[in-house]
This record gives sequence, C-alpha cells and structure tokens, in this order.
Amino acid sequence: MKRLLRLLQWLLKAAVFFTLFAFAVNNQQETRVNFFFSTYWSAPTVLVVLCAFTLGVVVGVLGMVPRWWRERQAVKQMGPAAASAAQPDTPSTTPEVPRGI
Repeated sequence: MKRLLRLLQWLLKAAVFFTLFAFAVNNQQETRVNFFFSTYWSAPTVLVVLCAFTLGVVVGVLGMVPRWWRERQAVKQMGPAAASAAQPDTPSTTPEVPRGI
C-alpha cells in the first residue's frame, strides 16, 4: 500500500511538472508589462507569470513573519517544559473510538 501511494505521488508530481513545462513551451511570445511614467518591461509570458508568482509568495511569507515571531516569542516565554508539553513527541495512548458509520 505504501509503495502504491509513493507511486501515485510521483505520478502526480510528474503530471504537474509536464503541465507546467507545456505551459512554458507554449508561452514563449513576448509580453509587455507597463509600469508608471511610460516605462515597461518586455519578457516571455512564462517569465512574467513566474515573477508574479514569486512576488506573491514573497509578499505572503513577509505577511506571516510577524505572527511567526509572536508565536516563537510566546513559546520561548513558556519555558522548555511547557513548550515540550504543548507539542508532544509521542502519540496518544488512548484508544481511538470509531465515529459513526
């Protein structure tokens, strides 16, 4: 079962890769991005999309930094014993109760 799941993961990764590769090959025409004051940037469409995606990821990560920082400071203030209790390393020993069928 584990091998089948691993095979399905690789097939999904390969499908995503080939889809993105086909997108890149089919979008080689020049695209012009206009900025302020009559300035512009000409580049292949796939490069413009990649830059927009990268910029979006960077803005999203930068937006999350303050929250990550606050949570990190809260864990530091709790101390080592409370921090390890908040995130147990071992699985729960209570038996699982099946929910409705």
